[in-house]
Amino acid sequence: MAPNEQEMRDAAETAAALVQPGMHIGLGTGRTVAFLLPAIAARGIENLRCVATSPETESAAGALGIPVEPFDQLDRLDLAIDGADQVTQDRWAIKGGHGAQLREKIVAAAADRFIVIVSSDKVVEALHPPVPLELERFGLAATLRAVAPTALRPDAAVTPDGGVLGDYQGAIDDRQALARRFEQTPGVMGHGLFGPALIHRVIVGGATGGTT
Repeated sequence: MAPNEQEMRDAAETAAALVQPGMHIGLGTGRTVAFLLPAIAARGIENLRCVATSPETESAAGALGIPVEPFDQLDRLDLAIDGADQVTQDRWAIKGGHGAQLREKIVAAAADRFIVIVSSDKVVEALHPPVPLELERFGLAATLRAVAPTALRPDAAVTPDGGVLGDYQGAIDDRQALARRFEQTPGVMGHGLFGPALIHRVIVGGATGGTT
């Protein structure tokens, strides 16, 4: 096992220990979450109600006996757990590299506590591009002009909600202002900037890791 995989496992197991019987849980998407799901399943926790941010997570959780339901009945979550592509010490993160940023943000915002789990190589001094974007097909050329410089992914990837995936390649000098720019562009369905108002805690795996 590669060192960062052991760190991902450590972070996932630490986060899984926060899950208690009867909780409403949001399950994220990506490589670190692939370690989280077995850690939750191994604890045999009763009366969980879970929602997933992607079909892949829903399928993997179901195969492990973790109950997953559509996110149309629960109006809040106790806890949401997800990975990140980058995270800073002041709890700014870039997420959505796997193309589920809109659902990930909806789940994070609905949770009383949103926990980000990462290996130590994901911790950075400052965020850097790319920032994943989920874009509406209608008016796509105009949206791309509004959020330039942004490039569509070459595989024409689409999100679970039918959006087109792109990556903003410009500078991230003012994280708050950039997030606001994306949010004020109507054709942007979701973006991968997550700030400390959403992120309750970061768990970094490994012997030299810690939490913020």
